[in-house]
Amino acid sequence: MKLLFALLLSALSISAFAQNDDEKMIRKIFDEALEKGDSYEMLHYLTKQIGGRLSGSPQAAAAVEWSRQQMLSYGFDNVFLQEVMVPHWVRGEKEIGKIVNSKKLGTVDFNVVALGNSVGTGDAGVLGQVIEVKDFQELAQLGRKTIEGKIVFFNRPMDAKLIDTFGAYSGASNQRGSGPSEAAKYGAIGVLVRSLSSFKDDVPHTGSTRYALNIPQIPAIAISTEDADLLSELLADDKELNFYFETHCQMLEDVLSHNVVGEIKGSEFPDEYIVVGGHLDSWDLSEGAHDDGAGCVQSIEVLRLMKTLGYKPKRTIRAVMFMNEENGLRGGTKYAELAAQNKEHHIAALESDRGGFLPIGFGISGDEAEVKKMLSWKSYFEPFGIFQFLTSGGGADIGPLRPLGTPTIGYIPDSQRYFKYHHTPIDNFEMVNQRELEMGAAAMASLVYLIDKYGLK
Repeated sequence: MKLLFALLLSALSISAFAQNDDEKMIRKIFDEALEKGDSYEMLHYLTKQIGGRLSGSPQAAAAVEWSRQQMLSYGFDNVFLQEVMVPHWVRGEKEIGKIVNSKKLGTVDFNVVALGNSVGTGDAGVLGQVIEVKDFQELAQLGRKTIEGKIVFFNRPMDAKLIDTFGAYSGASNQRGSGPSEAAKYGAIGVLVRSLSSFKDDVPHTGSTRYALNIPQIPAIAISTEDADLLSELLADDKELNFYFETHCQMLEDVLSHNVVGEIKGSEFPDEYIVVGGHLDSWDLSEGAHDDGAGCVQSIEVLRLMKTLGYKPKRTIRAVMFMNEENGLRGGTKYAELAAQNKEHHIAALESDRGGFLPIGFGISGDEAEVKKMLSWKSYFEPFGIFQFLTSGGGADIGPLRPLGTPTIGYIPDSQRYFKYHHTPIDNFEMVNQRELEMGAAAMASLVYLIDKYGLK
């Protein structure tokens, strides 16, 4: 009995000692990030010297070379490129939108942006009567008799009652992603989409649309939430209202681009990989600071922190700059394809693609043991105000790793401001808070440290 009691005390002492070591290491990570972090400086260069980085553009190519050189400068054990063919959509120089015959206001100019991957109107533009709908069911009920030859206006707002703004975004996003093809089924000649935003303002939000096979491709634009409300108000009293818009966007041939991968080799299990990443591409309207320059520099910073602090990982830790998340997901798909082809064993993948805001937690998608293991670490993060540990999570670029059995983890910052900047002309460096960005990088590095030390099983 005495021996059993002694063994129990010994086990408890070892556990307490290990926990104390982990607390000290996590404190060091946060101290280094907050006092001497490089993420903000990296983001400044990426946004101000390179700018918007739409796949296939010269700026995207410049971002590939910048991130390769940046990781080489930190002395990571290996830095390499993965070839990936990406779509090359160009916006064109002119985007015009306006009401042309309002009984109350006459001609009214709108701020408009073409949806990503949309076909353009050309010089002739599109002019037609506007039909407002909230969803695809309403569209189907109106049918071809009402829709043919008209411009469909999708005006379903994000649900303001939802605290999770990403849930609200998901609930409204199909009108942008599939709306043009759904409207084209009934003979529409063009589409207007209410911007996917949590705020009422005059800033339009772009984002991808996906054309269905064997359905005519019609041009589509987004209008600001303020303009959407005005248009809806005018339509209530004037069913004959006409709208004109002109765009010159087009899809060119695919272009060769790259994912950029930097890694620190594992000392005990070099063939087990932990991935942390963000997407290097952005929309062309802005500098792509929150979406997703922040996630890229945070991911590079995770490896820099470990190297600077002298931490020798057991497993190989990779920072991956994925290409083409915004309008194709080619980079994430290619990375998973190569991982399967090379028989790489990824024990975890963490993605940052929700902006550079204050960290509040993580979400994991995995089996019961993996989820339980990550949830057991919650207490390490609570002293830093990080408290939300969810039982589902991931990201678009690491999603293709999930069918390979990789647990996927999404970094969760506070989301209340994100959809003010998402896919807009104002997603610029000045909108990112340095301390919040650095806190996020430290949180990500701390979680990667725990996964590396203990695994997720």
